[in-house]
Formats: sequence, C-alpha cells, structure tokens
Amino acid sequence: MKKYRCLCTIIMITLFGFGKVIADTSSKLDINRISRTVAYTLPVFHLNQLPLDTYISTNAFKQYLETLDPGKSYFLQSDIDKFNQQAFQLHKQLRQGDIHFATNAYTILMERMENRIDFTEVLLEKGFDTSIDETFTWDRSEIEWPQNQSEWDETWRKRIKNEYVGRIISKELDEQEAVEENSQDESENKMIVASDEEAEYDEAYEESLLSPEEFILEKYQQLHLTMKSFDQEMLLQRYLSAFSQVYDPHSDYLSPSGVEDFDINMKLSLVGIGAMLRPDDGAAKIVRLIPGGPAETDGRLKAGDKIIAVAQDDEEPVSILHWPLYKAVRLIRGEKDSKVVITVIPASDRNGTRTRKIDLVRDEVKLEEQAAKSELREIKTINGLTRRLGVITLPDFYADFKATNANKKDARRASSDVRRLIEELKKEQIEGLVIDLRNNGGGSLVEAIDIAGLFITSGPVVQVKERRGLQVLPDADPEINYKDPLIVLVNRLSASASEILAAALQDYGRAIIVGDEHTHGKGTVQTLMSLGDKKGSLKLTTAGFYRINGGSTQLRGVEPDIVIPSLLDVMEVGEKELDHALPWDTIRPALYRKSNTFEAWLPQLTNQSIERRKANPEFQNFLDRRDRLGERYESKTVSLLLSNRLAEAEAELELDELQESSFQDDESDSTNDLTLNETLHILTDWIDLEESTQPALLAPAS
Repeated sequence: MKKYRCLCTIIMITLFGFGKVIADTSSKLDINRISRTVAYTLPVFHLNQLPLDTYISTNAFKQYLETLDPGKSYFLQSDIDKFNQQAFQLHKQLRQGDIHFATNAYTILMERMENRIDFTEVLLEKGFDTSIDETFTWDRSEIEWPQNQSEWDETWRKRIKNEYVGRIISKELDEQEAVEENSQDESENKMIVASDEEAEYDEAYEESLLSPEEFILEKYQQLHLTMKSFDQEMLLQRYLSAFSQVYDPHSDYLSPSGVEDFDINMKLSLVGIGAMLRPDDGAAKIVRLIPGGPAETDGRLKAGDKIIAVAQDDEEPVSILHWPLYKAVRLIRGEKDSKVVITVIPASDRNGTRTRKIDLVRDEVKLEEQAAKSELREIKTINGLTRRLGVITLPDFYADFKATNANKKDARRASSDVRRLIEELKKEQIEGLVIDLRNNGGGSLVEAIDIAGLFITSGPVVQVKERRGLQVLPDADPEINYKDPLIVLVNRLSASASEILAAALQDYGRAIIVGDEHTHGKGTVQTLMSLGDKKGSLKLTTAGFYRINGGSTQLRGVEPDIVIPSLLDVMEVGEKELDHALPWDTIRPALYRKSNTFEAWLPQLTNQSIERRKANPEFQNFLDRRDRLGERYESKTVSLLLSNRLAEAEAELELDELQESSFQDDESDSTNDLTLNETLHILTDWIDLEESTQPALLAPAS
C-alpha cells in the first residue's frame, strides 16, 4: 500500500463539542434515573468501594472540565472560578439525578469557542512573522487557564501561529518528496500511460491547493460542524464517566449506544483494523494492536498513535476529535475487504503538529497470524561452541472457547500450541528456550495458568481478590514439559495475562525475566454491569490480580531480572501514566516452593550483558537515537521560528523511522532484533555457567 506521510497542522487540543444540549422531548433517555442509579452503584460495586463524597466530587469536576477543554485554552480562569462554586456539591446533585452543571459548563464552552473562531479569522487575516524567535507551549497540562483577555489572546496567537508554521513546513516537505519521487521515476524510465478513466479523489492533492490560512480555517469550521452533531446522550456519557474514572481509569459509564459497541477489542478485530482504543485528549489513542489484524500485519500503525480522522475508501475524511469512542469505532469499522484511511498523530510527535495518513483494508483477524510460533536459533559462543536455542513468540493468550466448551479435541488454544511447539523444539535438541511476550496485551487467564504449568509442577499461579474474598488459582497438572534454562522476554506492552505468566515463573525461580524496566502494570479485572433497560451500563473494576508472593501486578507490573534499554522507556506507556490508577498493594503470599537454581548467577549475567551492549556499536547507536527521542518527549515547547522548526521537522522524520524499526512485525527478520539477540546471548551465558558448575565425568580407572 502507498504510505502517506505529511507534516501538516492540526487543531492540536480542541474542545469537546456536543451541539445544543436542550430539553429534548423526543429523547428516550431518562437522565434523572440513570444519574441516580450510577450514583448509588459506583460506591457499592467498585473494587475499592470508595464513598461518593467530596473527594469524588472535586476530582470528577476537574476530570470533566479537562475533557471539555484539555488544552486549557477555551475556558478563562473566571469561568473556572464560577464553576468551582459547585465543585463540592456535584456528588449530592448526582444522587438527585441532576446534571445541570454539565450542561451549564457546555453552554459557556460553546460561547467561548465561537469567540475563538472569530479571533482565529482575525489572526489569519493579519498574518504572522515567522522570523521571530519565540516558542509555543503545546503541553498546558501544568498551566492554569488564561487569567484575562490579553493572556487568552496571546495563547491563541501562538497556537494559531504554531499551526501556520507547521502547515508551511508540511507543504515544503511534501514538495521535496514529490521532487524525489519524480526524479526516481525518471531514472527508472517509467512510462506514464494516459487513461480515459476518471481520476480518483486525492485528498492530499486537494489540501495542497489550500493556502495555510484556508487550511487552518477550514479545520476549525469542520470542527464547529462536528460539534453541532453531538447530542445529549454523549454529554451524559462524558459526565458520568468523569465520576467513574475517578475510581480508576478503566471504569466507565456506557450509554445505551455505547453498550452496543462495548467490546471494542473483539469487534474491531472482526470487522475493522484490529486495534484496541481508548480516549486520549480528544483523540482515539491506540493502546494495542491485535495480533493478526490488518493494522498489525501492515506494520505502520503503532501503539501510542492517535487517530484524529477517518475516511471511507476515497471519500473525504471525517474528523473524530472529541467524539465518544463508540462513535469513532463505528466509523472505523465497516464491511470486510473495504478500505479505510485513518489520519493519525504519530506517537513520537509530542506537540501534535504532524499527521500521517494510513490506508488499511478491513479484515478479520486470522487465527494463524495470532497463533504462537517457534524458531530455532543457533548462537556461537566465545569458546567456539554453537548453542541451539528455541524461541516461541506468543502474541496473545487466545482460546476457541466454543470448541473448548464442546470438548472438541482440536480446539485451538494458546497452551496447546505452546506445548506442541516445545515438543517440536525438543526434537531439535535445544539447550534453552525463550518465551517472547513482548506486545502481548493478555487474553485468557486460563491459558496463562496452563502455560505456566508447562514449566512447573502443580501449585498456585495467581491470586484474584474480589469484594467477596480471595481466590488462589492453581495449575493442577504435576507434569513438567520443559525443564531446561528458560527466559521470558517482556516489554511495557506486556499486560494482564502476560504479567501473570511472567510473575509466576519469576516467583517460582523457574525463569529469568528479561526486558524493559517493567511491564504494563494492569492488574485489574473489569465487569460490565447493566443498569437496566435503556439506561446503559457501568464498566467497573471488580477484581485485582496478585502474584503468589503476595504483591500486586497493578501499577508496578513485573520488574525483569535483567533490564535491556528500550524505546518504550522514553514514551508514556504503562498503567502509571494514567490518572487515578489504583495503587500497588500486597496480600498474604500463597504457599509455594521457590527454586534458586540461577539466582546466584544473576549479577554475573547482568554484567556480561551490560559489557556486551557497550561493545556493540549498533546497540549504542540505537541508544543515542532513543535518547534524542526522549529529549523530544520531555520538551513541552516548540519553536515558532520557521528555520528552526524545519530543522526540527527533518530530525523528527528520522526519529519516526527509529520508532517504526523498534516494533517487531511478522515479516521482519528476527535476526535484526537487537533485544531478542541480546536475550539469546544471556541464555547462552546461563547455559555456559550451568555447564561450568557440573562435575566432570571421569573415565573409570584401568
């Protein structure tokens, strides 16, 4: 597929718009009853059972206003001061079914937005001097709302200038790319054949005809039209979710329409692009790509990218900025084999001024692409020996539940596939094994337990704490399928069931864990609770996972025994990056027996790995480029001087390539995977140490 890449301005952080929120006699939503039901359900059924009090009220107040104006650029501080008079009473109002605060805040927001659209027109007519050396603070999360009119206007002057500079650079880089492509075509003597067929709509070309001023104004006008299409149901979902997300970031209120589209993971994987999404500053942020889905197979979309617009085939794109997630999902989904073009802000672009278009063909997730795969690798040691090592890559803890429940012998399960692959690798006489769980976001808990059981005797694997009590879930099979050296490879995108497996094997001392500084840290379970007919549902956190050593996997995740630096280290990835994440805690350990076969060797194995990486020029080059990406992530400002901005843009394109190369896909050559290669060397060192401690076999005396 053609890879669209452009540097263009977008409306970085806009407001949440709804259309007029007025009494709608045709609405079937009983807002009063729904609000009261949510108010009484949250404190009773959520795992931490916090009372609905002023703490929840004031935090919901802040959460709601930040969803309306995440960039703190529409509301004035005087608006916030006025709103603040109700901040301590919202929980009481909610119990009475009263959400007038939400509608009042929205009404003022609409007034402010219309004012800013008019001001933007004035700014664009006046023009900008791009030779002035000044900066724009794109991250206003730690900045208060504008204190007065002059501060408000200055914030917007820099905001629109930032978009103006970005658009100029976009056109310049696009022209450079076009010249290079034309030059390449001429050098290859490609023949252009005339055709009578009507040319397809080319959005990039149409946009290139617009001046920067026209482009920016059109974006704001489109946003204004989008706002008018929003309704009362969306307002209700946003407001009630502000309360539920104070309890924890994975709890939400789903309106009746939202319930219909709740299972985003499954539905997207079946008739969409194969991505798990969550709202993030008005965009639909990609949390995880589903193995075997169109996006993961294509390789251009990455976790952390933010979707801001969607186009069907060759039609014009529709902005989804600040749409409820369920509406954005409906637009992304479509008929099998149809084309969808999504506009994203790359995860590497912190200030949000660059977008890229990616065209994908909707398809089902292919089970074969999702399934576990094995590979035989041979590693030469410094002593001239060749070690035969196995690698099993597990993208997901999958299971065909219908076939399993029907007791079908050929039911496809992750644990069955891993067991089969182990037996095949054992026939190849492997001396050690790596289980690669990088980017594995979880799946079936039963499969994680059964896979752990392949490497341990019977015993507890994970503890699950609910409001009603504690469950210890064991592996009941005493058979061990693999007894030799074992490494589990993880990263910050290894979550849920991946963390349970890695934690259990670490607690038993059965495997060395290698990877990022920690895994994702999602140690909770959500349940969808219906509130009744046409009332929607609450998605509530109702249970938590605990290791058999008593520690939670929540927030901290699993900390590897040997850490290998990663690109994800400098990106905001993981549970700890989410507001109101539940804290890490401990419970009583389960009864289990730990092995200490390699614990004494860990310092030596770690030092050998560090020295090997220091001596590897390719790895050092990766670290240098990663650190540059980290510097960009830490910066909260962007230059408005055109010459500086152009240099920054060219450097960012280079860093985008680094980000793309750092995520493995099915078609990539694993021999170029720096992290996996180093993991195999660690495994080789471990085998060497084991052999060196074994007593030599002496021939019998003659």
